[in-house]
Amino acid sequence: MTTRLKLGSAPDSWGVWFPDDDRQLPWSTFLDELSEAGYEWLELGPYGYLPTDPARLFDEVAARGLRVSAGTVFGSLHQPELWDSMLATTRAVAALAASQGAEHLVYIPPLFRDDKTGELLQSPHWGDEQWKTALRAADELGKILVNDYGVRLCLHPHADSHILTQPQIERFLDGTDAAHVSLCLDTGHVAYGGGDNLDLIARYAERIGYVHIKQMDPEILAQVAKESLSFGEAVKRGVCVEPPAGVPNPATIVSALSRLDAELFVIVEQDLYPCEPGVPLPIAVRTRDYLRGCGIGARHQRPAPS
Repeated sequence: MTTRLKLGSAPDSWGVWFPDDDRQLPWSTFLDELSEAGYEWLELGPYGYLPTDPARLFDEVAARGLRVSAGTVFGSLHQPELWDSMLATTRAVAALAASQGAEHLVYIPPLFRDDKTGELLQSPHWGDEQWKTALRAADELGKILVNDYGVRLCLHPHADSHILTQPQIERFLDGTDAAHVSLCLDTGHVAYGGGDNLDLIARYAERIGYVHIKQMDPEILAQVAKESLSFGEAVKRGVCVEPPAGVPNPATIVSALSRLDAELFVIVEQDLYPCEPGVPLPIAVRTRDYLRGCGIGARHQRPAPS
């Protein structure tokens, strides 16, 4: 079977991190520009930024020739006292994603530093008991999502979270059930944590269910290490760069993914928060052209929502 890599983008690439923020552009502008840039697929981004009424969301997305690849949610797996509230939020996002025909839910661990201020909110390290709790919770959540919504949990390693470095990613994958839990391989965050994307692709090919393609500026990564910068500050300094700049080499990543026996979404995520309104669109067009030159991207007919 030949791998099919389907190209999309996300609100992050338009400077959107929050459901509502006066430094972000309106959701209608994001959808307009995403379509104008030539993408077909979109990830929903923070719940509440795009319309949450399924019929309205479908109409707005379809009117622009777009389709939804996945929902996105932050949630805590290592804090049992937050399970009920986390599950309720995750169910809402999963239901919305499924209503649009999406089969993936990108699940991001909570950050241990504040997005905007960089303030340390909790210890940056999990102990063994917290790891055990998180792994059990991931398996349980993965079962719920598959059984109730037909949506697959894709854990997203993230800067300033407890699952970022390659040993942490491997511990998570080795400790969870492959039948219900996948990896969202975010190439930029793996690089941010000092990991090896090509090694992960080679050794955990069957666990990769979804991809965020992203590159980091090595000079700013050095500043992160030297100054202990928060991810928010690193983004302000321009740590996320458009291809072909930065690490990892995006062409090498696409080549490795193309050899896998799987169908994968490859979603562009160049974090730009905050940015001026005119910045994202030209970057999105150049990025689309570059990645299509690497062999990603084809138009398909869009099915009706469930």
